[in-house]
Amino acid sequence: MDDTTMTESQAEPGSLSTRVIELRKRRGLTLEQLAAASGVSRSMLSQIERGKANPTLAVTLRIAQAFDMNIGDLVDQPWTASRIEVVRSDDASQLFRDDHDCRIRTLSPLHMEKNVEFYEIRLAPGARLQSAAHFEGTRELLTVTQGHARIEAGENRCELNPGDSAHYHADLEHTIENVGEGELVSFLVVTYQ
Repeated sequence: MDDTTMTESQAEPGSLSTRVIELRKRRGLTLEQLAAASGVSRSMLSQIERGKANPTLAVTLRIAQAFDMNIGDLVDQPWTASRIEVVRSDDASQLFRDDHDCRIRTLSPLHMEKNVEFYEIRLAPGARLQSAAHFEGTRELLTVTQGHARIEAGENRCELNPGDSAHYHADLEHTIENVGEGELVSFLVVTYQ
């Protein structure tokens, strides 16, 4: 008998017990390993997986952290939600900045911004987007779709044309500058380590 004492088919579909079993098996963990990673006893985890215990918020948080996720992701009910999240172009809540020189629009759903962020950046001719150094290990990947850009990261510089991409350290002072005569349209991915 495996260490769950309950199969996924016995657990109620969509329950926390099913989610914990699914995540634990997907990551190849035994109950003992999950207990060690979460600080939740093996017997409590077994009861949760069998649907015999309703864990406190603190216990649920420790289990979620052991799976490197937040509580919302652990208890998310994907069968009730759409598998497609849309960020509409006219959604003002997604605008990070919007002025004469620069427009920055967040393209990733805001609740997903943990280790990666995705933006559309538009700069007017001659405009510059200067940034202080981000957290250590932060990197940016900029892809130009229209116009011409100059990237500076620390002492390093490069120029980009439509279709070009640059990957650079963003834990240094860095600048994106529109060096063309028309609007610069680009996409920026920021990753954190």
